[in-house]
Amino acid sequence: MIRVAIFSRQRWISPLSMPLERDPAPAGSKQPRVGLFVTCLVDLMRPEVGFAAVKLLEDAGCTVEVPESQTCCGQPAYNSGDRADARAIAAQVIAAFEDYDFVVVPSGSCGSMIKLHYAELFDEGSPWRARAESLSKKTFELISFLTDVLGLTTTGARFAGSATYHDSCSGLRELGIHDQPRRLLAEVEGLELKEMAQSDVCCGFGGTFCVKYPDISNAIVEKKTAHVVASGATTLLAGDLGCLMNMAGKLQREGSEIEVRHVAEVLAGMADTPAIGQGKP
Repeated sequence: MIRVAIFSRQRWISPLSMPLERDPAPAGSKQPRVGLFVTCLVDLMRPEVGFAAVKLLEDAGCTVEVPESQTCCGQPAYNSGDRADARAIAAQVIAAFEDYDFVVVPSGSCGSMIKLHYAELFDEGSPWRARAESLSKKTFELISFLTDVLGLTTTGARFAGSATYHDSCSGLRELGIHDQPRRLLAEVEGLELKEMAQSDVCCGFGGTFCVKYPDISNAIVEKKTAHVVASGATTLLAGDLGCLMNMAGKLQREGSEIEVRHVAEVLAGMADTPAIGQGKP
């Protein structure tokens, strides 16, 4: 059995206990029990990414659960210097996810918050510090979990067209995610991967940065979209929805027809829905 949650753009609309049938695991095997940390943006703005993540994990042999009690990872409070609220949010996330074999996050920024920054919110030697450190060891960004932990080399997906990949700052610089998505994308039938110039340069989103410094953020994303267009790709991919929404908005304002998607959607073979910012058909 596997337990999942159904996403909506406003809230969870189905209890986690709803059972779905799947083929039984081979005798003697143990399916990793994964807690999926959905992220706020995926839940509210692009639930398709959550469904794609569940499919990828299921297909890789994992039992997936989405704790209903999860909320934000606490990064906005943490980045704004509000350590008290960040600490309270971290404690809630730890309590919700610490019993799983692994915690998987379809976002480098949220994943790095849990993996690298939770422990520093608590005093050295405290029980919560130890619990945060324990959670850190089993928390992974989605694509790195599939490749580095499960050893996945292909997802069997197909995609007609070309794509370029943006390396989001937190995923690249804090979690070392660079080759992993490219290795899986290289095995997608029909997909031509076109590298853009300066793929590892910030898109200008930066969470609260784009709100505090909109003019600087706009100048940064303008340079980024110029590289995206110059790549000649018809689709832009990345692993962080915040970055994707920022770049999609800029591309649309510039009149570009380049589609923008989370890498999980392509790898899961679920790129038949409207791209980010295109609305419903």
